[in-house]
Amino acid sequence: MSTRPSPLFSPDAGYADLASSGEPLSPLDGRYRPAVAALANHLSEAGLNRARVHVEIEWMIHLLDHRVLPGAPRLADAERDYLRALPRRFGADEIARLAQLEAETRHDVKAVEYLIGEHLDAAADALGPDSPLPGLREVVHVFCTSEDINNLAYALTVKAAVDQVWLPAVRALHECLVRLAEAGADAPMLARTHGQPATPVTIGKEMAVFAHRLGRQIRRVEAAEYLGKINGATGTWAAHVVSVPDADWPAVSRAFVEGLGLTWNPVTTQIESHDWQAELYSDIARAGRICHNLATDCWTYISMGYFHQNLAAQGSTGSSTMPHKVNPIRFENAEANLEVSAALLDSLASTLVTSRMQRDLTDSTTQRNIGTALGHSVLAYDNLVRGLDGVDIDAERMAADLDENWAVLGEAVQQAMRAAAIGGATGMANPYERLKELTRGHDVGADQMREFIVGLGLPDEVEERLLRLTPASYIGLAPQIARWVL
Repeated sequence: MSTRPSPLFSPDAGYADLASSGEPLSPLDGRYRPAVAALANHLSEAGLNRARVHVEIEWMIHLLDHRVLPGAPRLADAERDYLRALPRRFGADEIARLAQLEAETRHDVKAVEYLIGEHLDAAADALGPDSPLPGLREVVHVFCTSEDINNLAYALTVKAAVDQVWLPAVRALHECLVRLAEAGADAPMLARTHGQPATPVTIGKEMAVFAHRLGRQIRRVEAAEYLGKINGATGTWAAHVVSVPDADWPAVSRAFVEGLGLTWNPVTTQIESHDWQAELYSDIARAGRICHNLATDCWTYISMGYFHQNLAAQGSTGSSTMPHKVNPIRFENAEANLEVSAALLDSLASTLVTSRMQRDLTDSTTQRNIGTALGHSVLAYDNLVRGLDGVDIDAERMAADLDENWAVLGEAVQQAMRAAAIGGATGMANPYERLKELTRGHDVGADQMREFIVGLGLPDEVEERLLRLTPASYIGLAPQIARWVL
């Protein structure tokens, strides 16, 4: 018997076939499922099909209620309720039946049409033999091309996913940043520009910057338009006009699209142009990049000791071999997931806006990744909230760093010298060069800095103000700025 393991983990070599056990391929459907499960209501294949059924049913009701089709019956309330029951109850049985129909038709939207047809056929059992619904199969999908249904279904599912899942997740993160901005508004911190000690701030002001940036992107997403069209095979209502010439088809279509809660797009090819999707995904990706910046900065604050991780809050055992460590795993996880999300969102935004001539089917495959793109984003926000909720500001550590960096007051002294010179004081020449000689490459403590200030010959009021200054008090309007986001 060979002592070498099989390099391929093949079932033929005796390994269990994990594929047949239904193991998820994506981590979003595996270990991370609890954080993103809500997106499946909208952006899974079942969620898309439910939305298709909804659009088809509402189109039927719209045409019949507005008497667009000559000779068609009007619906009673019970019949409308019966029709709308199908998308509302859409679950395991309907999913399974739809899969069977699609296997027969080899067309996903046609399978939806046939499923609705079966629902109509069964209406007599539920509503009585006089129900007109079994005779309305020709109304299902009338005047529609598949993209009329698909574009509206995607607009509805993406809107619902953003409104009900993505926005609550990012708002929770924004609220967390606002709380940190308030908690750290007065906690002085040595800033670093280009990684070097720089003019102090407060940790709250730094969190307020992220809150302010993220808040702008949230407002952009909240204001997003979700466009839809229903105008036939090439966007001309050609079959509509020939079949029912007396109807005002643009008005009928506009009323239907707007009745779904979407913005009507009147000028399209066979497909709705997807520009709104590109705009939305760019905004969501930009929000993610801001949060990626937050994740890397927080990781750095932890490494510097400015943030102390609460082990119990983090829910982590830390390193597998070094017991003293608490790894900043929440921020690292967020960083990675935001990178994956941005890559997918960028791809969606750049590819969905192009389609050959009237249409090609690349968007059909591409749009099935919207849920994955948003899923990695939502997962990242969940980790950032958990990470931020699990850190404490270490004011003592920040104060110690400030006390070791009196050279940062060189900027304040230099600018005070310039202002004094403008006001008529003498002996203030070459302030930058004089502070550079004092501070660059030298260790400067409180005594050296104050001795330098006393020797400048500044006006008494200016000298006293500078002598009272410390790195911890040289924070400008940082506390007020931190509270602006409140």
